[in-house]
Amino acid sequence: MSIKQNLLKLKAELPQDVILVAVSKTKPLNDLMEAYNAGQRIFGENKIQEMVDKHETMPKDIQWHMIGHVQRNKVKYMASFVSLIHGVDNFKLLKEIDKQAKKHDRVIECLLQIKIASEDSKFGMSPKMAFDIINSEEFLDLKNIKITGLMGMATFTDNQAQVNNEFKLLKSTFENLKSLNQENCDLHIVSMGMSGDYKQAINCGSNMVRIGSSIFGLRN
Repeated sequence: MSIKQNLLKLKAELPQDVILVAVSKTKPLNDLMEAYNAGQRIFGENKIQEMVDKHETMPKDIQWHMIGHVQRNKVKYMASFVSLIHGVDNFKLLKEIDKQAKKHDRVIECLLQIKIASEDSKFGMSPKMAFDIINSEEFLDLKNIKITGLMGMATFTDNQAQVNNEFKLLKSTFENLKSLNQENCDLHIVSMGMSGDYKQAINCGSNMVRIGSSIFGLRN
């Protein structure tokens, strides 16, 4: 099937309240434009330079989501345009995003990445650390960021019960933190689920899925 057909099939399957992020990392511009012409407006990239290059070339009504691990020294390159940063896994990174957003007179929306997987290779903070950050005085001083939700990645395993438990951990963390509404924190996004496990994630309470290969085909 074509990218357009894949996208339309996927959108027909997804519940109306679930936001689709088309993961376009490593994909050429003509693939992205095929998705764009089929109505997709939210694209996820995991390398800042690649996202910058695509942003400069592609239509300006696209929302660009940074879904990969973020190095603090690279934040400045995307601060003028990025719509949502998924992988905020420590307070120092949050401070840097705030600093760079201020230079562009913007408020950048962010998701706190919670470590729900058992794999050491996955990034993320503990639920307690997320709670402590949102409750801290320092956090309230950040006027150019807004925490709009949580993100998590499940373990890459065939053990469906384990994946379910990890997704449920993210959802329960979200419910526990949701009441902590500060001026710069309004939690309404649970970003979990990718091509292999998005249906499971939605069943566990996800309302934002990050899907690449089911739209664009397998990466080279």
